[in-house]
Amino acid sequence: MSTDPERLLVRELGLRQLTAHIFNYTVGSGIFVLPAIAVAQLGSAAPLAYLVCATVMALVVMIFMEAGSRVTITGGPYAYVEVGLGPFPGFVTGVLLAVATVTAGGAIAALLGQTAARLLGLDGRGWAAVMTLLLVGVLVAVNVRGLRWGARLVEWSTAAKLVPLLSFVLVGAWFVEPANLRIDAWPSPSQVTATSGVLVFAFLGIESALGPTGEVRNAARTVPRAVALALFAATLLYLAIQLVALGVLGSLLASDTVAPLASAASVFAGDTGATVLLAGATISMLGWVTGAVLAAPRTFYALARDGFLPRQLAQVHASFHTPHVAIVAYGVIVALVSLTDTFTQLAVVANLAVLAVYALGAVAVLELRRKDVRTDVAPLRIPGGPLVPVLTCALIGWIAWQTATPREAIAFAVVWAVALPLYAWRRGRAPQPSSGTT
Repeated sequence: MSTDPERLLVRELGLRQLTAHIFNYTVGSGIFVLPAIAVAQLGSAAPLAYLVCATVMALVVMIFMEAGSRVTITGGPYAYVEVGLGPFPGFVTGVLLAVATVTAGGAIAALLGQTAARLLGLDGRGWAAVMTLLLVGVLVAVNVRGLRWGARLVEWSTAAKLVPLLSFVLVGAWFVEPANLRIDAWPSPSQVTATSGVLVFAFLGIESALGPTGEVRNAARTVPRAVALALFAATLLYLAIQLVALGVLGSLLASDTVAPLASAASVFAGDTGATVLLAGATISMLGWVTGAVLAAPRTFYALARDGFLPRQLAQVHASFHTPHVAIVAYGVIVALVSLTDTFTQLAVVANLAVLAVYALGAVAVLELRRKDVRTDVAPLRIPGGPLVPVLTCALIGWIAWQTATPREAIAFAVVWAVALPLYAWRRGRAPQPSSGTT
């Protein structure tokens, strides 16, 4: 009888490490740019979009808190949906997560390589590619070496990215002009919703960050607490950054869509402040890629564990107790994508893909309750019966309707169309779905 690879994994992530990982994966490079986009669309009413976005994410957080207390195997949302709704919805969820993480990983890794090359005074596309490959290679090696090493690197990068952001908030608050925060013209609900559909992607990451669930100590209790703490902290930080940036620059914030926080920092801290924020953006990108290399391969591993990808990807290293083949495979794919221009076309799918994962997770919670899926610890149950899952699906549908273009809808449909024959082909050789009570 073959050994269940899930039993070879070591549960080394505690509350602090998982919270830092989710926070690091959520607070990416987008927060350095999105404040300008929000002001361009809503003016001084931009914080309203953050509140709507935070409301949606609060519902999603509650969904994942309950699902994470019931299903504790590796895979995160993929595992939640598979156990709750069955193999095909789970497979589609895994495909959507894989597409989103590879696309985003390739894009951000490429930007990181370009930025790192410039900081070192190395000009040219070739040097940028070299830096990308070097950085991705180092992160892959660290994570293959052991989950503890990867988690430590995530903690360090999380602390490093917080320094410039918190400095911006704490120092910039003294230079806020109250008049810049006054809302002169209130936007329509549809305008706020459309902007929220853009800003919600500043909160993305929790769906992939929960990939290593099977390596979390006391997962049924740790996952809900870590999810709540990380998203609460991220929401407060985002609102503070938006208010300070808007309060310092006012409507001028919308004119700089490349480095708006650096422009705001230059007002009260000169060139030094701008440089610190630019360096912070680089650190944030490094932190995001660090978290991606830790978490995203677990989706590949989980799909392979359940027979939907080659079984080699489900191998666990005998000494390091990590899914080393999946980690290396993810690193290679991300590196290759970062060296091409095709990831910009694939990125069309990412927006709807993650929203669809959230909606599938909400539906899955209802089924997990009906089936009474649980570990030996009593699961968390969201109050209100079906209210939170139904409201989550409704809000996600409304945001998708307000923000999705026909091109995105077609691309999203293609993913489902491709997933169906792939599922049919692999299903005959797949083992039974894994138990959520592992």
